[in-house]
Amino acid sequence: MLEQVQAQADRWSLWTPVAFGSGCGLYFGLMREPTLALLAGIAAALIFGALLLRRWGRAPVAAGVVLLCAFGAAGTLAGKIQTIDMAGPVAPALAGVTVEGWVVDVASRGATGPRLLVAPVYIRGLPSWRTPKRVRVTVKEDGVIGPGTPIRFIALLNPPPAPASPGAFDFARSAYFTGVGGVGLALKPPVVIDLPPPPWRLQVQLEINRMRWGLTQRIIQAMGQPAGGIAAAMITGHDYSIAQSDTNEMRNAGISHILSISGVHMAIVGGFIFFAARLLIAAWPWLAVRVNGKKWAAVAGLAAILIYLVVSGWPPPAQRSAVTASVAFGAILLDRRAISLRGLGLSALIVLLLQPEAVVEPGFQMSYAATAALVALAEIWPHPRRPINTPLVLRLLQKAKDWLIAGIAVGIVAGAATAPFAIQHFNRVSVYGLGANLLLEPLSSFVIMPALALGAVLQLFGAGGPLLAMAGWGIHQMLSLAHMAADAPGAIRTISSAPTIALPIAFIGILWLCLWRGPLRWLGLPLALAVNLWPRLPTPAIWIASNGANAAVFADAHPVLLRPATGLFAAQLWMRRYGYELPMDADPSHDRMFACDRRSCTPSADAQVRLALWAGTKPPKTEAFQALCGSAEVLVLRSPLGEGQSCPSARVLTAEDFAHGGSVEMWRAGQGWRYRWANDERGRRPWTAGPSLGDSDG
Repeated sequence: MLEQVQAQADRWSLWTPVAFGSGCGLYFGLMREPTLALLAGIAAALIFGALLLRRWGRAPVAAGVVLLCAFGAAGTLAGKIQTIDMAGPVAPALAGVTVEGWVVDVASRGATGPRLLVAPVYIRGLPSWRTPKRVRVTVKEDGVIGPGTPIRFIALLNPPPAPASPGAFDFARSAYFTGVGGVGLALKPPVVIDLPPPPWRLQVQLEINRMRWGLTQRIIQAMGQPAGGIAAAMITGHDYSIAQSDTNEMRNAGISHILSISGVHMAIVGGFIFFAARLLIAAWPWLAVRVNGKKWAAVAGLAAILIYLVVSGWPPPAQRSAVTASVAFGAILLDRRAISLRGLGLSALIVLLLQPEAVVEPGFQMSYAATAALVALAEIWPHPRRPINTPLVLRLLQKAKDWLIAGIAVGIVAGAATAPFAIQHFNRVSVYGLGANLLLEPLSSFVIMPALALGAVLQLFGAGGPLLAMAGWGIHQMLSLAHMAADAPGAIRTISSAPTIALPIAFIGILWLCLWRGPLRWLGLPLALAVNLWPRLPTPAIWIASNGANAAVFADAHPVLLRPATGLFAAQLWMRRYGYELPMDADPSHDRMFACDRRSCTPSADAQVRLALWAGTKPPKTEAFQALCGSAEVLVLRSPLGEGQSCPSARVLTAEDFAHGGSVEMWRAGQGWRYRWANDERGRRPWTAGPSLGDSDG
């Protein structure tokens, strides 16, 4: 055992990014907001202690442990500093409010249509100090207006939504760290108006996004649909024009990651430019003997990455990928290995210093888990010596065999490393994802992305047609592949989420497998399987949405949604967390158990859970209230209780309960109920405070 520990002497530094990330994760898992002074004091004390132990020189193990604790404390401090820096106003619920502002970008399509990211200048009823930095508004198809345009619209505006169920992804936290303080729906198409010039920082952003929008339109016009919409998403990040059916098929096939600008895109673009530049330098003898071709190619690859980052709109996943690619090219310039665990750790540390909140984002977790697993695989991959005089045909066959085996191994290892995160966050596993990605890899790496990268540049001068046509052919083949995989029998499996603690345990287990050297590496395997093996919670008898407008009961061995035409997104997320899918057709159990109209649902005699729901924002009239109360053991009111109204025979949940607790799950407990409220698991943090956002501690 001691020999195993001593063998890690040159690898302890690999654990510093893990410690820093654990500190970031600890900060975001706290139930109360810590003070800045407390976190700074702890970090300073641990750093000072590590330096003393290191200088003393007699306790190297203790010094290493304290140093890792210091990195953890620094990660917690970084999270606090970022939270203070990103603080901003949050809009209250406003109905029919007039908003004026600048279109910053066209965001991803929502459930009901395209969305505009707007920098508001004026929101009726809000003073300037209460006006959010950004609002994201869903518009109709004819309401899409390009970046840099001043607009006015009338909207339903709300704070960013709370989690759909306890323990689910916190949309409000994600919005907080992107500066979005309100979300809503435009009631009419926006109109273009005149506004005073924006601040210079916003003006620069608008000009860049206006250029990206123009390139998007040229790509779509040159390639047509559906290829043009997908190509635009892969180049500029604008995916608003992709048909929902295409998105669903690619997701079910396990290849939808190609639509999000991330590490794959950066690696293909940067790698293609690197190898092309190196080939061109080598093909020019006069230049090849005068410059270091590898380093100049690395400079070209680095420049390509930075340009691509700007063209893509620098979304957080692209920023993280650009940091990782830049570290790799920087290693080449410094005569280091381009791909190594040390380089990966350095890139993770830089990313977490810039974006501590990334540690709780699925994209960061999946990207670094997969990359660490692949680099660790490369460390142990055998490299047998080949006979010198092997015939060319045999050499080609051996190369083909090696590439096939390596491709399968890469797919299996990457899939295994990302599976816990896919299960916990998305609850869906694509059965044919490995095969689909193996077939997609050469198509995307050698046809689609290189042709799009060069074609997009040439299209700025009107000369990208042939290359874009080649990319369009590749995209059509990709859609055919997605259709084949998505329509195959049993293409998708829905798997319930494990308790929240299982995911960080699995992450630590995966990293242990990747970073530890020697037989003790396999101690990380049971930890890595925590999400797969952890016992699941029983399905709740009742789920109620965060605004009280919808609910579901567990009956006939599956969830039954009371209002199938309302709030489907939140209901679908909740059902998947327990391993169920929202039925595509009408649920026969619903009509047998519940009688519903536009505003209310009452249980019938066949209802296994007697839940009644009032969806109006104003209290029901006395007669309606009595009918709801008399039929229910649980009464859900989206509104407050009316004057003099009470229902002693039922457990009553009102608007005040949901404003305080958010969404709720309920299990039977004897003669009563056991509750699990979403906000009880979120704690009191700046992103949970909503419109009454106050000063953060410290």
